[in-house]
Amino acid sequence: MKLSLLDIGIILAYLLATVVIGLVLRKRAERSKKDYLLGGNKLPWYMLGLSNASGMFDISGTMWLVTLLFVYGLKSAWIPWLWPVFNQIFLMIFLSIWLRRSNVTTGAEWINTRFGNKRGAQLSHSIVIVFAIIMGLGYLAYGFIGIGKFVEIFVPWEYVSAYIPFNVPLEYVPHFYGIIFTCFAVFYSLLGGMMSIVWADLIQYVLMAISSVIIGIIAMNAIADNNLLVPDGWLTPFFGQRLDLDWTTIIPEVNEKIASDGFSLFTVFFMMMIFKGVLVSLAGPAPNYDMQKILSAKSPREAALMSGSVSLVLMPIRYFMIAGFGVLGLLYFDQLDLMVGGQIDFEQILPSAINEFIPIGFLGILLAGLLAAFMSTFAGTLNATQAYIVNDIYLKHINPDAPNKSITLMNYVAGLTMVGISIVLGFYARDVNDVLQWIVSGLYGSYVAANLLKWYWWRFNGHGFFWGMVGGLVPALSFRFIFDGVLDLYTFPLMLLLAVIGCIIGTYMAPPVEEETLKNFYKNVKPWGFWKPIHDKVVAEDPVFEKNKNFKRDMFNVVIGVIWQTALVIFPIYIVLLEMVPMLIALGIAVICTIILKKTWYDRLPADVGV
Repeated sequence: MKLSLLDIGIILAYLLATVVIGLVLRKRAERSKKDYLLGGNKLPWYMLGLSNASGMFDISGTMWLVTLLFVYGLKSAWIPWLWPVFNQIFLMIFLSIWLRRSNVTTGAEWINTRFGNKRGAQLSHSIVIVFAIIMGLGYLAYGFIGIGKFVEIFVPWEYVSAYIPFNVPLEYVPHFYGIIFTCFAVFYSLLGGMMSIVWADLIQYVLMAISSVIIGIIAMNAIADNNLLVPDGWLTPFFGQRLDLDWTTIIPEVNEKIASDGFSLFTVFFMMMIFKGVLVSLAGPAPNYDMQKILSAKSPREAALMSGSVSLVLMPIRYFMIAGFGVLGLLYFDQLDLMVGGQIDFEQILPSAINEFIPIGFLGILLAGLLAAFMSTFAGTLNATQAYIVNDIYLKHINPDAPNKSITLMNYVAGLTMVGISIVLGFYARDVNDVLQWIVSGLYGSYVAANLLKWYWWRFNGHGFFWGMVGGLVPALSFRFIFDGVLDLYTFPLMLLLAVIGCIIGTYMAPPVEEETLKNFYKNVKPWGFWKPIHDKVVAEDPVFEKNKNFKRDMFNVVIGVIWQTALVIFPIYIVLLEMVPMLIALGIAVICTIILKKTWYDRLPADVGV
């Protein structure tokens, strides 16, 4: 075991800091539901942005991205569009503003602002809660698996087993470690709510920024003294109809990894990602920690700035680290311990490279940062899921007049229950990529149709939303068994079709939403789309009202924003690879896009809370 006393001390100091944060902010969080779940809407946008970025700098996702870079090179910059990572641009340009104008606590509560309070709205409210809880469990299980696999590298079981009074089968050692570190995340999240999550995330971001610079510099020094052996096409983000990366003469096992991932027909894969990604992005954020950070912003303007800051503070730092680990893995592949169960597990590249190449002291900082990354994602997801259980089930249906003490107790019960269930689910998942693919292509895909139409079509009602969500959720939960071995992305069109059918049938089975609800929503949120009948009625009552005419400008800004974000991903990779010409080109593109967005987006943001 390479951990020194200094490294262990740094890690323990971080864990102690999270405990202190939870204890210090406990009283403030207990003031009210809003203080606990949204930080009282008093946190500035830059803190929320750093916190949101930290939540996305998760350990499981970083392991996955290092593996992608190792295998696919610069072409790996596109694969996170599966998520889709560019949904942050849609939020930045217009959707965060629309969402924050609602002044609600959760996405389920938002339903009432759009569909009213009748039967259709009640059904919609219920299905959003179900979806939020399922997604929360998926994310919690995803993080739980990643942290266990990660820690196992640095704390070999033979060093620990002598101090454990019970037997743990070897295949469940990662789960044991996962449970230990989950407890710390649960502690500060349950006690301090959103406020403690944001402050813990700030510590994590500082640790990760320092770690990223260290890893990148170590990799740059290594590549300056060694030849990087990669297949033709690895060093460019451009691609043809097929992937055509041949590892046969370098690391033959990588070809098997590419075949198992299902990305070989890259043009088809890319077009499917864009098709699904644009629809998912237009539908708005899923009911997770990202949405809760938007709702926690002080104003619509600050919500947009928060979403915009995420890409800027996350991408360069994160990909400097990812490129560093990917390069070290390639240069010293023979020195890495990647064997798990008798075969190579490429998800072990990150932890194995850390164990092999990071010096004492820096190792403690890096491990503390990566543990913090896990806890950040875990705590944020837990907070978001608690919000739905407490706000939309307990307070809405069980005890509407509950005092703050009862609300706090219910937050604890809901959080502990969710953690317990997610740990059980984590025992049944194969690996990080398995859970990730199900979340991004299955669950994310299932909510697209209903959540897309709710923003842009006035006639869409609560019944349509409910049956559209059902039409998406049932395939999301069953297609993995029906289409065994098929990449989830490729079953998305069928899932979308079933969801759209559910939306249309459900909408026309019931009357439109009450006119007053639609008018209030339209005047407050000001969406563009198919709202003409409602717009005409609003103007008849208020002739000075002006509709949102920003569709073309918003779409232009989205295109520029996606190019900007992609350049922020690519240029730090080229820095680590010491490829200065393509790095300068990517950086130049990012700068040009920044100047354009300053004029077409930032300068035109709403001026204050009332706008």
